[in-house]
Amino acid sequence: MAITAQQVKELRETTGAGMMDAKKALTETDGDMAAAVDWLRTKGLAKAAKKADRTAAEGLVAVKVDGGTGVAVEVNSETDFVAKNAEFQTLVGDISGIALGANNVADLSETDMGGKPVKERMTDAIAKIGENMNLRRMAKIEGQSVAAYIHNATTDGMGKIGVLVAYSGDDEATARQVAMHIAAVNPAALTEDDLDPSIVEKEKAVQMDIARESGKPEQVIEKMIQGRMKKFLSEVTLLNQAFVVNPDLTVGAATKEAGIEITGFVRMEVGEGIQVEKEDFAAEVAKAAGQ
Repeated sequence: MAITAQQVKELRETTGAGMMDAKKALTETDGDMAAAVDWLRTKGLAKAAKKADRTAAEGLVAVKVDGGTGVAVEVNSETDFVAKNAEFQTLVGDISGIALGANNVADLSETDMGGKPVKERMTDAIAKIGENMNLRRMAKIEGQSVAAYIHNATTDGMGKIGVLVAYSGDDEATARQVAMHIAAVNPAALTEDDLDPSIVEKEKAVQMDIARESGKPEQVIEKMIQGRMKKFLSEVTLLNQAFVVNPDLTVGAATKEAGIEITGFVRMEVGEGIQVEKEDFAAEVAKAAGQ
């Protein structure tokens, strides 16, 4: 019998299986939805849906550079154990390899990788490896040149923190030192002009409240705030920060001395912003035992 697109869609939503696997299951079972679910289960292809609600906050960040273009990709897993799995690392490496040709994470998810979209490759990997996984983020940067750095590297080109630095000039070694600085210090922006205004306003409000607690007159408070905000901006903007390699210089001064100009950066850390639900040990054991 003819298998309709609606049937394939329904089976995919029920099981989390890939499109081609869902179509094959329906074909093998003459369109019987319940039998198709069982067929997928016997093949180990319906596992992904059962794991989709589990938090994936571990994983890897991978970086790739091609001339003046760099890309960082975060792929999450539930445990650090899987992040160290060679099969998972190969998957992340393959995804980052094609990410240079994608515009954003949604585009990357639909990009063909060995005959299937990346999102279906992810579903297949979930079923095979047995943990929930998520292609969470992608960031691309362009410049005259791009330097890359991986902190806590698990294998070549991937680890817990990935940094890309776009720059002009010929001193790649200094650009890479700046990438290492960014990994360590985590600046909020390149310059004051690039800083999110909401961050500035929030910090100013906090400093105003602290200053008012002192009971000083408003005109005195205003002068206090100016000094404190200047210090804050120097601490959170890359070019104004003391360079970790040589704290006597700011990053801006050090790069100028080296004859390069930093034009942008990306810093991506595994699990940033993911809320992880904590369970006590007894609850974990009970859950694993199915109680």
